[in-house]
Amino acid sequence: MHLTAILDLINLWTQSAISALGYPGLGLVMFLENVFPPIPSEVVLPLAGSLTLQGRFTLAGVTLVGALGSIAGALLFYGLGHWLGEARVRRLMERYGRWLSLSAADFDRAKSWFERYGEPVIFFGRMVPMVRSLISIPAGLAGMDLARFNLYTALGTALWSLLLAWAGRILGQNWPLVSTWIGRYEHLVLAVAGVGVVLFVARWRLRRKAVLW
Repeated sequence: MHLTAILDLINLWTQSAISALGYPGLGLVMFLENVFPPIPSEVVLPLAGSLTLQGRFTLAGVTLVGALGSIAGALLFYGLGHWLGEARVRRLMERYGRWLSLSAADFDRAKSWFERYGEPVIFFGRMVPMVRSLISIPAGLAGMDLARFNLYTALGTALWSLLLAWAGRILGQNWPLVSTWIGRYEHLVLAVAGVGVVLFVARWRLRRKAVLW
């Protein structure tokens, strides 16, 4: 079976899980989306948002459950980085990453972002394809304070969940357009997120210097 066909089956399963199981299905899928990137939140959340028009979900509920599922998945990858160390994680990525559509290059990109921009990238990285899954690993490697990690993850995933669910609600039956748009303009999304990280970190450092002075 071709990879495209497998991904199509995955998308169908996620849609069925959300439609049949409601919030528990949404939480499960969002957890799996963080550890198995071929499950795209760009499909999951707009679908849930469109179902708010039928009264099956609410935007607040989708935002909360989406964030909780994502936090659970993020903690799993944080634990991998914290307990296994970089060398073991890299070996696992090189050996098994292809089954998760991840590569050592993706890991290096996430690690580079964390080293360059620091902890705030945990917030912004939650809204960037691929990076949002792997950014948890360098946070674990660095031993980032778990309370701050959870806070940044909660804020970033809640905002991402709300935006995508809201877009799905606006589009209604045309909710798949959200995934199409993000896929088409993925590089723009990366660029906007990168600019956001730079501005946030620069502002944070300026405030810190002002306090010190």
